[in-house]
Amino acid sequence: MIRVEDLHKSFDGFEVLRGVSFQVERGEILALIGRSGHGKSVLLKNIAGLMRADRGHVFIDGEDICRLRGRKLERLRNRFAFLFQGGALFDSLTVFENVAFPLKERAGLKDGEIREKVLSELELVGLAGAEQKYPAELSGGMMKRAALARALVREPEIMFFDEPTTGLDPIIAHAILNLIDSIHKRLRFTGMIVTHQIPRVFDIVQRVAMLYEGSILITGSPGEILSSGDPIVGQFIRGEVEGPIDYH
Repeated sequence: MIRVEDLHKSFDGFEVLRGVSFQVERGEILALIGRSGHGKSVLLKNIAGLMRADRGHVFIDGEDICRLRGRKLERLRNRFAFLFQGGALFDSLTVFENVAFPLKERAGLKDGEIREKVLSELELVGLAGAEQKYPAELSGGMMKRAALARALVREPEIMFFDEPTTGLDPIIAHAILNLIDSIHKRLRFTGMIVTHQIPRVFDIVQRVAMLYEGSILITGSPGEILSSGDPIVGQFIRGEVEGPIDYH
């Protein structure tokens, strides 16, 4: 479904991605883990076509998103949805209007159909009755749920989650991951999730890839990652200060 080959991306001469290669099978969620500020979100945005790689390939069902332009790129990206770290809700729109926005932009549905679909999605994420609130009136967890409803309202084939639990307390963070898991079981989308909720995220994903120093150090099932004998993987998973990863 998604195949990344030798992807490179630099900023001001600093190479963030240094030949990243891995793949995500259809219908599975892959957790992308690694140190903060070392390129996970950059990688996710390159795969989603929100950034342009310096070189390399990202194949979506055989189409290289790095080579597409214009309508062909837009048509492919219509199959995606992206949940940003901060939710990226429109401050001047209500929750209802935020969730309805992608339907009005692309789906060509009647107002009654849009209303029914939006209210149904809000109920599924636990926001029934909050449709007339504005983002400033929402808690952090509610904002994440509203953003998730907006991302999923068009039932995308591919979902990208960029640190969906950032800034949330552990209980709410677990609730968001549980919600993603239940929605995945309903829609069976192909997904990638960047998160530091380790090992909790391993309960909802089928595979894991660790980004380290600009490339993929290891991929495998959650069980394989947890039992890995690699000292770098072990130190990161256990959150230890001492080890081959220099945190100073």
